[in-house]
Amino acid sequence: MGKIQKRTVSDFGYGFVDAPYLSAGESEYSRRFEQQKDTIAYRPLTEQEKQLLIRNGNYAANWDNVKVTAHFLPDMIRNSSFSGLVRIGDMTPSVLEHKGLELPVGIYNSHIVSCDIGPDAAVHNVKYLAHFILEREVMLSSIDEMLTSPVAKFGNGIVKEGEQEEQRIVLELCNENGKRAVTAFEGMQASDAYLWTRYRDDDILQRRFQEITDKKFDRRRGYYSVVGEGVVIKNSKTIKDVHIGAYAYIKGINKLKNVTVNSRADAITQIGEGCELVNGIIGFGCRVFYGVKAVRFFLSSFSQLKYGARLINSFLGDNSTISCCEVLNALIFPAHEQHHNNSFLCAALVKGQSNMAAGATVGSNHNSRGADGEIIAERGFWPGLCVSLKHNSRFAAYTLLVKGDFLYELDIRLPFSLVSLDLKNDRLVLLPGYWFLYNAYALMRNTDKFAGRDNRKLKNQYFEYDILAPDTVNAMFEGLEIIELAVGKSLSGKSGLNDMAYREIGQSVLLSNQPTPLGEVLIEGVECSKRDVVLAKPYEAYQVYRRMIAYYAGSEIMTALDRVSMGEFLLLLDTLGDTGRATFDNVGGQLVDVEELQGVLERLKTGEIDSWEEIHSWYHETSASYPMTRLQHALASYAELQGGAPWQNEHDLEWLLHLLHDTLETKKWLCTQIFRSREKDYTNPFRKMVYGNDNEMDKVVGALHDNAFIRKQEQECQTMETTINNIILELKKIKNHAE
Repeated sequence: MGKIQKRTVSDFGYGFVDAPYLSAGESEYSRRFEQQKDTIAYRPLTEQEKQLLIRNGNYAANWDNVKVTAHFLPDMIRNSSFSGLVRIGDMTPSVLEHKGLELPVGIYNSHIVSCDIGPDAAVHNVKYLAHFILEREVMLSSIDEMLTSPVAKFGNGIVKEGEQEEQRIVLELCNENGKRAVTAFEGMQASDAYLWTRYRDDDILQRRFQEITDKKFDRRRGYYSVVGEGVVIKNSKTIKDVHIGAYAYIKGINKLKNVTVNSRADAITQIGEGCELVNGIIGFGCRVFYGVKAVRFFLSSFSQLKYGARLINSFLGDNSTISCCEVLNALIFPAHEQHHNNSFLCAALVKGQSNMAAGATVGSNHNSRGADGEIIAERGFWPGLCVSLKHNSRFAAYTLLVKGDFLYELDIRLPFSLVSLDLKNDRLVLLPGYWFLYNAYALMRNTDKFAGRDNRKLKNQYFEYDILAPDTVNAMFEGLEIIELAVGKSLSGKSGLNDMAYREIGQSVLLSNQPTPLGEVLIEGVECSKRDVVLAKPYEAYQVYRRMIAYYAGSEIMTALDRVSMGEFLLLLDTLGDTGRATFDNVGGQLVDVEELQGVLERLKTGEIDSWEEIHSWYHETSASYPMTRLQHALASYAELQGGAPWQNEHDLEWLLHLLHDTLETKKWLCTQIFRSREKDYTNPFRKMVYGNDNEMDKVVGALHDNAFIRKQEQECQTMETTINNIILELKKIKNHAE
């Protein structure tokens, strides 16, 4: 290995697959012939065609191994050489054009080794093209080398015949030590990667994940690289062991090695200047350009890597963007944003809808004697400017960390929180519900923003973008208990009560219309340190959690009433309203019932489920039923909030009237909060001081009264009021009829 090998000239272009790896009756071309999509009638060259090719400066060691079709134009092949079996498809006297580059059909100034050249392909100045299948109307221009090895894997974690397990390419996700590694495969989803990285103590399940993955692969040697229909590749250096989908556009790259590039007419992938991509899979509709370095990676559909980004041993979910910065050993769910050259992410599970600010460092502070630990962040994670975090840490949904060095491990279980440092008093401050109370504009805009950026053409897997969903609502219920406990302990001192007793004390105060002054409330189990952690505004946080849980329930009922009649909905209560609040897991951006998920994993372990395709079908089935699942969860949540299902008396509809009224009031309150949080940007004198006057400010940043999102929220509020009034009228008719 690594030494120059010498062979006879007559062997050049032949012996692609060594004899020990060929079955009886097979040749080195067997896989190549299997890959051909169309049945094409090739014929030998005529003597006249051979002579014309030679006069045009072409060379072949054996012209008999150059095969053509009936529509062959020898005058459009010039100054090129051919080795091995070369087959050339139909040619027409035409010129292909793409973004100003015009290339005549044919082969010019190129060296072709054992390739299939598709119909009307234009191959210009390709110094070395070996063991490739080019499909229809491919454009290749000014490329140093394009070659394929007999053990080409195209980014999949295949172990080919004759290879050792140690040669398998894996993605070492979530942890630097590689103990959560997964085998990448074409068609893999963030949900698959997530499930595989979990349950590491279950040897049977882990073995089954590997078994169903290996079943997807053909271990035989000899597959050719493929360049799909309408692909354009120009001004590039090394391209090896690739499968490139239709209409992809690749220009100026340094290296593309062991990679699948998915692309099609309605989801074209583009790869630009200076990129080096090795051992990876790229999804449909992706953009990768300007000096990107990616090694052992998975880039899901409609995502972007740009401006020198480094992505190593990582999985990036759909509709995400990483630019400038470095990301290693990370599993990132859909809708992630990271734009800054000095942000760094390592050894983390980030569950999407996240944003890494400039200077944020999540990893490589080496607080142990080994590799970095792990960070787990639920969706909506936002480490602010110059935040430095310590492994291991865990963050609830929509956690915002204020600028600072967080020197201790953190366990933030309260969602929608602002986490900050009180440097003067050397303590941590936790403000739950911050987003609703003080920054509703940024929070509520998330749902529309991420849904609008979801460019998937087939949305058969339901990615949850709503800030209020089963996962965040469950987290708020846990938050209520945590706040009750902290307040109860604060009021009781060290009285030796159990946690339930403390919670009862805290709950009685927090639910009181005239609560006892709480003073400073401390909270335990948040930071791995001996210093105080302050729970700021516990009463306001407790009330807003309860308010938003009820709003979630009311909103889900309104959504359901868009689909079914009031009578059908009331019947549904008999089947949906008497179940407890289910637990959900965020599985690659899709929320699934944990109990149902465990059943699927058990079926995988027993062999009843025996492929990733079957698991994907389950994702799609649960996505289809998810609206009903949300409704069931919302009703169970409201029942728990009320201390029991208020609809148990089928003739009592006062609870629904009350809930809908509260839902409308909360919507109005949210609209006010949204406006006020955005209004601060227009009234703050330090924001205004860079503009000559208010008119100039409006011209630059847009007028507040023209804000599209605020206007949309106001319109939604008006629509909700009309809808609720109509529902209330219908409910009153039903009530009067019952009486």
